[in-house]
Amino acid sequence: MPYSRPPQGLYAPIEYVLGLGGKRIRPVLMLQAYNLYREDVKAILPQAVGLETYHNHTLLHDDLMDNADMRRGNPTVHVKWDANTAILSGDAMLVLAYRLMNTSLHCPAVMEEFVETTMQICEGQQWDMEFETRDDVTVEEYIEMIRLKTSVLLAAALKIGAMLAGAPTSDVDKLYRIGTCMGLAFQLQDDFLDVYGDVNVFGKNIGGDILCNKKTYMLIQAQKKASPEQRGELTRWMGRDDYEPAEKIEAFTRIYDVLHVGKDCQTLIDSYYAEGLSLLSGLSVPADRLATLRQYVCSWIKRDN
Repeated sequence: MPYSRPPQGLYAPIEYVLGLGGKRIRPVLMLQAYNLYREDVKAILPQAVGLETYHNHTLLHDDLMDNADMRRGNPTVHVKWDANTAILSGDAMLVLAYRLMNTSLHCPAVMEEFVETTMQICEGQQWDMEFETRDDVTVEEYIEMIRLKTSVLLAAALKIGAMLAGAPTSDVDKLYRIGTCMGLAFQLQDDFLDVYGDVNVFGKNIGGDILCNKKTYMLIQAQKKASPEQRGELTRWMGRDDYEPAEKIEAFTRIYDVLHVGKDCQTLIDSYYAEGLSLLSGLSVPADRLATLRQYVCSWIKRDN
């Protein structure tokens, strides 16, 4: 989407962010959900672009809050420009997302869903920030945080696509639950791969969450299952500023291995994944029309079936 109007100081960072690529999972999910019931997918392209614009707005602000230097192999906006630009251009992206979502729409329920989703993502981000200073985060709290921060936008993509297509209410509700389950599986898999993934496949360095003491499922489950000695070792590593990164990663991974938290994580991933596929099979759509959506969901969760 070109932004040729002045001032370019506002719009150039937006073009830059949207031009960095990415999987475009959310707009594709919206289009595929719509296509389950209707063929004219071009009719909802503005809404799909709006959803992707909103998602990138959250990434731009997340990068600033996390003080991240790189995004998709390129400098983040606050590095390439400055923090004020990241804030203002990010705000503009939010406004543009709402404008695009509302283009040619006569469906207040869709806008209500989008508004609720954006508020829930803010809530998820706040919980994530608060978890940074807490040492008593439970698995249940973590699952709720990633549901809000990650899953609800995937769920909304499917739900809004189905709503715009006039799908049956039961299918709309199921698609939302499918997005929720698959989003949880997706984020938990990310937690797992940060510890046990292949850097060449994962696309980023292994152990990043460990090095920044991020409260992931892996860490929370380890703290829950750990002996006093193991918990003490984790705490000591988390409190150190001077350490060799490889040593810290190895120490955490050793404890994770002993406590089998990787297996726990995989079991939970499998549970959410199976629930999502079961719901998908229950949609009132012929199996051949479900095949594309099923294949796509399996591909970004890196499953074969």
